[in-house]
Amino acid sequence: MDVKLIPSNIIESLSRSGAQEFDELLKNMQKLHNGLIAEQFTGILMGMELQGLIRVSKLARGKRRIELA
Repeated sequence: MDVKLIPSNIIESLSRSGAQEFDELLKNMQKLHNGLIAEQFTGILMGMELQGLIRVSKLARGKRRIELA
């Protein structure tokens, strides 16, 4: 699994499908990158959010919505 490719795959998925919930996006990325775990994925999302590439907003019941910035 090449961790450097995951951010570009996230951007591609979000641009194709629009905003997605965390679990849905994680499931899609796990199909592409075997061995990707939720904690690692969360770290990647935080880095992307700090760079201003994506926006993560909280929804009800602990769910998160990820969208392009």
